[in-house]
Amino acid sequence: MKLNQQLLQINRNFVICFIISASLSAVVAQLLSDYENHLNTTITIIVGYVVYFGVFSCLFYLDNKSRYKQMKKSLIKKELLSLISSFGVGEIIYLGIRWPTLYYFLEINIQPFIASVISEIIATISYMIAVTIFLQKTKTF
Repeated sequence: MKLNQQLLQINRNFVICFIISASLSAVVAQLLSDYENHLNTTITIIVGYVVYFGVFSCLFYLDNKSRYKQMKKSLIKKELLSLISSFGVGEIIYLGIRWPTLYYFLEINIQPFIASVISEIIATISYMIAVTIFLQKTKTF
């Protein structure tokens, strides 16, 4: 099986973003440990999203700026639409796993820091698998 460099690069970026986002989200979850679990969960996930997509956007731009300069605009639009669609599917799966698992772990009194990290790991792995499969099936890369 031939390795697809673009998919490897995107997954590398996912991992980098995961590490940064998971670390900061865990800190936020711990800082909000006195709040109601549903508020802690929601705020923690929002912070994670802001950090994740901020870092991912920068990495994606740096990795692809020279590549997109050489592409036709119609191909860029098609690829970006496919990426956004893939990420959208992944985000639905991510949120469908992340919010309930973090909330559940907080409800059973797991330390917020640990609960956030475990929940992030489960949701991010599912997200990465879904996005990678979707990008392969749509032949984006």
